[in-house]
Amino acid sequence: MNITFTGKQDKLTPSQERKLATQFAKLSKLLEKRGEKVAQVALQTVRHQQRAEVRINFYDQALVGVSNAPDQYTAVMDAVAKVEKQALKMLSKYRDTKRETVRKTAEPAEAPAPAKSKAARKEKPAKAPRPSRVVKAGASRKPMTAEEAMMTMPGDSDYVVFTDSETGRTGVLVRRRDGKVDLIES
Repeated sequence: MNITFTGKQDKLTPSQERKLATQFAKLSKLLEKRGEKVAQVALQTVRHQQRAEVRINFYDQALVGVSNAPDQYTAVMDAVAKVEKQALKMLSKYRDTKRETVRKTAEPAEAPAPAKSKAARKEKPAKAPRPSRVVKAGASRKPMTAEEAMMTMPGDSDYVVFTDSETGRTGVLVRRRDGKVDLIES
């Protein structure tokens, strides 16, 4: 990371310089995934306060940390800490928006209530569990029309299989989530 200081810089002790270099190295490790970044540090003295402003461009956004302290070293360290906090927040936001989460539920999902807020509309509805296959041996039912099959469909069932009396072929009535019924003929 290239560090550019502007303004009047006080003399720092060797231990303070090492700590400052370590802090910038830590920040550099977070930010330098797409090439080397430039940190601009502006130092000012206002009355008896030292003001430090650290500015770094990251993903077309300016990360800015401003701090006031009695000495220059503390002001720069606080400003770098603020920039690091902003960078961590930005990276976590980016990671959370790009990552797809898989939600697995142990219980079958019930029909969701109509959503009223924008955030609730954006959520994708959970997939309904797949119906299990039920085979009844020897259960011969009389042939019926699609209207008769609709009347015999129980309220809690999502589908009914019947033999069409007019064509002799098998048909399936499926109840959709919106309450309407579809006919599938074979």
